Amino acid sequence: MLRWTFTIFLCVIVLSASLPWLQKIGLGRLPGDVRFRLFGRDYVLPFASTIVLSLVALVIGRLL
Repeated sequence: MLRWTFTIFLCVIVLSASLPWLQKIGLGRLPGDVRFRLFGRDYVLPFASTIVLSLVALVIGRLL
């Protein structure tokens, strides 16, 4: 359980860092991605995009 929590947390961090590039292809704006502004800064929690990218990685991993 701890391993999955760490994996999801790591995916959220990586996805948040690469969000400007991924927004050009539509990721980061899916229903389920949380955006909010706090003290003048924008924060994005891309939960749905993380799940989509995890599923893509799972399919690629199964095929290889």
